[in-house]
Amino acid sequence: MSHSQQSKKLVNSVDKCVDECLAGLVTVNPGLGLLSGHRVVVRTDIHDVIKSGKVTLLSGGGSGHEPAHAGYVGRGMLSAAVAGAVFTSPPPHSIQSAIRAIGKDNPAGVLLIVKNYTGDRLNFGLAAERAKAEGIKVDMVVVGEDCALTSTDKTAGRRGLCGTVLIHKIAGGLAEQGLCLEDIVKQVKAASHKMGTIGLSLSPCSVPGMGPSFQLGADEIELGLGIHGEAGVTRLKLVSAKEVVQIMLDHMLNPQNNTHLLVRKGDSVCCVVNNLGGTSVLELNIIANEAVMYLENRGILVDRLYCGTFMTSLEMAGISITLLILDETLKTCLDADTSAPAWPHPLLPSGVKDRKTPSHMTCSEPASGVVSTEKSFHTISKEEASQLYDIISHVTQSLISSESRLNELDTEAGDGDCGTTLARGAHAIRDQLGRHIVCPYTLALALAVLVETDMGGTSGALYSLFLTSAAECLKTSTTPEAWSEALKQGIHAIMKYGGAEPGDRTMLDPLHAASSVLSHELSQQTPAVEAFRRAVQAADKSAQDTVAMTAHAGRASYVGKDRLTKPDAGAIAVVTWMKAILEKLT
Repeated sequence: MSHSQQSKKLVNSVDKCVDECLAGLVTVNPGLGLLSGHRVVVRTDIHDVIKSGKVTLLSGGGSGHEPAHAGYVGRGMLSAAVAGAVFTSPPPHSIQSAIRAIGKDNPAGVLLIVKNYTGDRLNFGLAAERAKAEGIKVDMVVVGEDCALTSTDKTAGRRGLCGTVLIHKIAGGLAEQGLCLEDIVKQVKAASHKMGTIGLSLSPCSVPGMGPSFQLGADEIELGLGIHGEAGVTRLKLVSAKEVVQIMLDHMLNPQNNTHLLVRKGDSVCCVVNNLGGTSVLELNIIANEAVMYLENRGILVDRLYCGTFMTSLEMAGISITLLILDETLKTCLDADTSAPAWPHPLLPSGVKDRKTPSHMTCSEPASGVVSTEKSFHTISKEEASQLYDIISHVTQSLISSESRLNELDTEAGDGDCGTTLARGAHAIRDQLGRHIVCPYTLALALAVLVETDMGGTSGALYSLFLTSAAECLKTSTTPEAWSEALKQGIHAIMKYGGAEPGDRTMLDPLHAASSVLSHELSQQTPAVEAFRRAVQAADKSAQDTVAMTAHAGRASYVGKDRLTKPDAGAIAVVTWMKAILEKLT
């Protein structure tokens, strides 16, 4: 296969990738060790475990499902895990060596936890029989909780998926309690029959050295696929997260589905939202929230909820959802402490074990745009208030009208949203602005809150800083000199917290140019409107001059100078609203 057909992977070699993966795991977790000559991860304190008289646990399977299964080796979970090549069942001799490592001289016995795949059943079964012949006490539980299959025809059976990890945790909890092998097997088998998993993929995975395992269109998703890229039950068009969760859980809980999970209203369940490898945390959290809302709307109690990367299919973008019907014993096992590095620890309120979906927390902040008026600040006349209202309205309209032009300028140096960001803030101001403007100080603070919350991002923070600092100069006066000082103080705040200086090719350049000219002209007794006209002209020239400047701040500083052929979008935005002010002053 040519390199162009292979998927990119950060490996040293295809042949050694599994061994080097396991070496990395034990390097990160020195409480784990590798069994010499085998792909077997064992607890380094295994001899102490055997001496304690407790049942030891072994699981494993093909690699490519990390952190399963070696990531679940630790106190309270597995005693050892054996790995095969990528998507390939481990050989019986390695499984047998793992059984010996945790079962020799252990009268309590060894439990093998095996996913329901033909290769795993055969290889683990053969190793178990050989171990028994050596006098080691061994039993095996096969987990197959896949709810994808709808056919009643004879098949290889339900596949073992992410629910297997819950069986690791339950068996580990029971073993730590000191239960005998027979009782652990009985309880684990009962738990596996109260569990279901359904998977969904957005993209394929690829075995190292090979191309994608299957093809999905850009707008397609596959429901019910396995963890090796094997086909699912149906292919669908991409829909929202809410609809995806509904499709998955409707299928899992549908009595017409031959492999459905029977969950009744009032049942207590554990829900696991699992990353198949290439799904972002952002998406996982959205799916987890939607899953809880779906289940709670059906009257199902989600008493345990886990969200993260449990059992993957290499880099496949997709998720699986697992449900386990709980009783008190299973809750205790899930809550029991473990040192296994891959088991998650959701943050619960202090002293609380049963999770509850939280309502939104409240805070004591005033509503957006509300500013205290307990003190007496400078107020303006109705005529001045009307002019100020017209100015702000015209500024918002100018920014909204300039959205496309500013986005186009920003595409060259940023992410192309400068115009949209400013327009969003302008819309918010226009919607909230009332004609009864009395105090410019409180108005400036209210505008600062609006741009901070509705505009957002860096621009929102900068303009909020600007307005908050400028407001202080308007507490006692609104003379031209007070407005000039407000402009100066706003600029100082941007420089202090934003890190930019004049000449860095940012919105600061026209602001600084305008402030310098305005301050000088007012000191020379130039009429206020004329002084501001000259300030706007200086700002316009400074904004155009940013074409030749080297960017030292903002996103543009990461872009090569030869690509910056247009004025800075933020600087042009400043000139846009300054010109809008001037138009209403004349």
